[in-house]
Amino acid sequence: MHRNFGAGRGWLSYDVDAAARTLSTGTAAKTPYMKNPIIEFCQVEYQISTISEQPILSGVSLAIHRGETIVLLGRSGSGKTTLLKLINGLRQVSCGAVLVQGRDVREWDIIRLRRGIGYVIQETGLFPHLTVRENVCLVPQLENWPADRISARYGEVLHSVGLSPSLYSNRYPRELSGGQRQRVGVARALAANPEILLMDEPFGALDPVTRAELQREFLALSRNLSKTVVFVTHDVREALLLGTRIILLDSGRVIAEATPHEFVRLAHPIAREFLAAAELATGAPA
Repeated sequence: MHRNFGAGRGWLSYDVDAAARTLSTGTAAKTPYMKNPIIEFCQVEYQISTISEQPILSGVSLAIHRGETIVLLGRSGSGKTTLLKLINGLRQVSCGAVLVQGRDVREWDIIRLRRGIGYVIQETGLFPHLTVRENVCLVPQLENWPADRISARYGEVLHSVGLSPSLYSNRYPRELSGGQRQRVGVARALAANPEILLMDEPFGALDPVTRAELQREFLALSRNLSKTVVFVTHDVREALLLGTRIILLDSGRVIAEATPHEFVRLAHPIAREFLAAAELATGAPA
């Protein structure tokens, strides 16, 4: 069974039967990351207030290794974005701890922490009064990089996301298409060369064709960069395409962890619902 998605583009596909055969023979490809945790969640709980009946996150323990692309998958309200925001201090745990590079987030200088983490959101968050160049170069300038280094880095990251540095340099976000703004958002997140990249449904607001193009470009980019990526989505096809490991959440809890090849064989009913909705079920028992 070979499923193909992406408006007729053959690159966005998942060969379910081949994945199943690989699993059955025990020859699944090794994930290309070092097993060296850069982010750790230790029995994390998050509540908006102490009088809340139901915590948004409960009992989450998870290690994210250097070089992984972790996909947080789940329905709306499952806790994906909250979990992501605990990493860069936009939310603070109610119980437990989140460690970044072995250090509790609460012990970090929050400015240093956030400048060392790239962050891409669905609407890009570009400053409308700044040009593309000014948006992309903001963090390197705040870090007092030399002008020649900033200029060189600007060219590198614009090229890496498929945009011409000279053509887009003086344009403002309002002059760009949705896909171009999202590319600039990724370039800005990469500009200071962070080790960690957080992406919160970055392609969710785009039309299907543009979304497919950016997924393909991100997949190629992530293979060439030594970054740890935490990627939020509710689209199982996107998770299977982009992730080295998929973390399935429901009602604030981690209910499954699997590589893409393993995920298509999971028997958990919620995993089966996602796969069935995308027509990717392999026939494993529900």
